[in-house]
Amino acid sequence: MIRLISDSSTLYSIEEGKALPCDITPLCVTINGKTYREFEEIDAETFLGLIKAGYIPSSSQPSMGELVELFEKYPDDEILVISMADGLSGTYQTAEAARQHTEHPERIHVVNSQTLCGPHRYLVDLAARLIRDGRQIEEILETLQNKIATSLSFLLPQDFSYLKRGGRCTPVAAAMGGLLKLQPIMIQAEEGRRLEKFGVGRSFDAAVKSVLGKLEEHVQNARVQISVSHAFSKEQADKILAKVKDRFPNAECVMYDLSCAFITQGGPRCIAIQSIEL
Repeated sequence: MIRLISDSSTLYSIEEGKALPCDITPLCVTINGKTYREFEEIDAETFLGLIKAGYIPSSSQPSMGELVELFEKYPDDEILVISMADGLSGTYQTAEAARQHTEHPERIHVVNSQTLCGPHRYLVDLAARLIRDGRQIEEILETLQNKIATSLSFLLPQDFSYLKRGGRCTPVAAAMGGLLKLQPIMIQAEEGRRLEKFGVGRSFDAAVKSVLGKLEEHVQNARVQISVSHAFSKEQADKILAKVKDRFPNAECVMYDLSCAFITQGGPRCIAIQSIEL
């Protein structure tokens, strides 16, 4: 049997993951001197309230010990771990280290999704479906790698200080945060390890138009899922999703609320626009 494991970059809680089935290890956030497992010990609304009160958050990945314990829960099964993008998080490296601490590491397959949020969730959903269909691990791994190569992610931060403080972007890109009345656009670098400058819109709408133009160039005629994820910017996200549906009538369009870990990195009111081939 193949067991599926991932982390809450998928925007799944532990309980939601059980329905796939998939064991979800929550990312952690620290704020006001306390560390919480997102979805399980703190919700986004409470987290935002602490930010508004002036507290500065940080985030971290699940511990190696937690993963080793989870791996040992299934001693007779193959295990497939689909982690958040290496470089944007330490979850991949932690899972690899945990794998090496097991008695039979060859039965554990750790996949760097090279993405996060919407496309990461899609990869986990896809893997769960392939497992239910009885596919072998080699076929599943090949299919996942083919899909990973098609993903594209943009971030529209509304408080650039979060990305700068978290080190998720290059110094040149971080300097854009000082440009007043402009909307910076970040794109995930090809290898998925960091965010870098894509451009600057003279307005939020102009930035969205630029992103959708690049998406159109990227997906061409492929069947894709396009996700719009937001941190308390539902009105803006709704407008973007409507534009996506109009411009990509054959795409599968979805919207997600970002979790505490991504609010920590992208800042309140940030919006992610992402695509991956179906």
